[in-house]
Amino acid sequence: MTTVRVAAAQFFSGDDVKANLALCRTYLERASAEGAQLVVLPENANRVRDHSDRKVCFEHSEDLDGPFVTGLRATARELGLHVAVGVDLRGPREPDVHIASVLIGPSGDIIGVHRKHVLWDYEYTLFEPGDAPYEVFDTALGRIGLLLCADGIVPETPRALGLLGAQILCNSLNSRGPDELRVHVPLRAMENRVFHVAANTVGGPELEWPWIGGSQIVSPAGARLAEAGELEPGLVVADIDPSEADDKQMPGIADVFAWRRPDLYATLTRPLADVPAAAMYGPAPADLPSRIVPTALMQVSHFRGIEWTVMRALGQIAHAGRRGARLGVLPELFCFAPGEVAGDPAAAAERSRDVLSRISGACAAAGLHVAVNLVEEDGGLFHSTVFLLDDQGAVAHRYRKTHLTDAERTWAAPGDRITVARTAIGAIGAMIGDEVWVPEVARVLALEGAELIVHPTSWSAPEAMHVAATERTEENRVHLVSVTRLDCPAGLGSQALRADDFVPGQPIALMRYPTGYWTRPGFEEQLVLDLDLRESNDKMMGHHLDPLAKRTPHLYSMFTEP
Repeated sequence: MTTVRVAAAQFFSGDDVKANLALCRTYLERASAEGAQLVVLPENANRVRDHSDRKVCFEHSEDLDGPFVTGLRATARELGLHVAVGVDLRGPREPDVHIASVLIGPSGDIIGVHRKHVLWDYEYTLFEPGDAPYEVFDTALGRIGLLLCADGIVPETPRALGLLGAQILCNSLNSRGPDELRVHVPLRAMENRVFHVAANTVGGPELEWPWIGGSQIVSPAGARLAEAGELEPGLVVADIDPSEADDKQMPGIADVFAWRRPDLYATLTRPLADVPAAAMYGPAPADLPSRIVPTALMQVSHFRGIEWTVMRALGQIAHAGRRGARLGVLPELFCFAPGEVAGDPAAAAERSRDVLSRISGACAAAGLHVAVNLVEEDGGLFHSTVFLLDDQGAVAHRYRKTHLTDAERTWAAPGDRITVARTAIGAIGAMIGDEVWVPEVARVLALEGAELIVHPTSWSAPEAMHVAATERTEENRVHLVSVTRLDCPAGLGSQALRADDFVPGQPIALMRYPTGYWTRPGFEEQLVLDLDLRESNDKMMGHHLDPLAKRTPHLYSMFTEP
């Protein structure tokens, strides 16, 4: 075990570059005094962005050989530190400016520079996004990947760095959103099993939307090793062993890289204009009508025995039809007791055929589409399959789980397609259970044009609901309906997350967090919600950021490599 002490500093940089350099030095000295070897500083640490236009932005920005970067290099050399710092760097042509992260070594040398790929909203009016291939930098401390703020709002940059071998993500932020602390930073650590050192700006002169702080150091398991809070400047320090990031096993689930299916991710590398979602980029057209799909979260699962459970589900379907629902979702393998399928998958598949037939009849009687997860046998192989039944009881679509947990591999075979069903009620995709931890699944479905994703699940941990599922809706702007078993290990209820229209003037927290609805845990319930599929056709997260259209698929070759 090789321990590395890392630090994240949060503060506000004003319009005096010399004073900002001195402030950065103060934090580097504090970190050094506490034994830190790597320090991450916020985005645009060189200067506050009070620029009126691109020309002024260029004038106020820095060169790699300018006084701010040169001063930090001298301090890093003096203190023997690795420093990752956010600097707005001039491009080769005026008025181009890039938001950059500069990694400085303890000898004062520049180890690497990353120019931010995904910009946050207004930044598109002042800066040029970077377009260079992803890099991971080998250092004496470990393999370091650089990203900046909105690079982590989407899954691609952290995923690419993880696949390229990063052990530590250094993230310089300038965020006013509450979702960095609660969602983006911890999830990018967890889904890639890497350390994440994130330093954000805090405070500032604006009272309405202050920079939110929340700087933190997160382990590959998602544990917050240190956190600076959201109100005051400060420095946090933690000891890490970078080699822990080489173990990609998520306990109780799977190896998060080994269970990936690169053979199914070709959609991720297709040109932006060549995916079905291209028709959905940007704001929804003003004349696009609302398309309301009343959706029933039917929270019922194994109780006493299979027959008892099926009767309860049939009652739920009939009741949802009477309430005017058009789509219903049942939990993961809802009619089986925990471990029952693995014990005898052939018997489970035989019982599933009968259950599917009975639910089909209930759908026809209620005039309801239903997504139900059962065991399917095909050619001697068994699959965990979501059957999407239409309102006549016919199978409109089936999804065989493509990413199997270690436990599921003992009885199930993986599916070989991630596709979207075009139905009378809308474009519907499906994922099952712990696939919520796989960013590629929801991303492929979104790019294939899904307006709503059904998610039969049995929550394995609170973070699966509150972090992973939340992110899947936010990063893809698609409705996500997760319906859980009553006996789920995490003791949580079901959840529906709305894609939400972007509305100019929204408070930033509402802009960044999808609206959520929940049921009570461990209790048979039915929640019917009116989900408007028009919202899934509005991909804007702000005035300028579309998290699907601002991707760089020509840089994603690592996603489809074995």
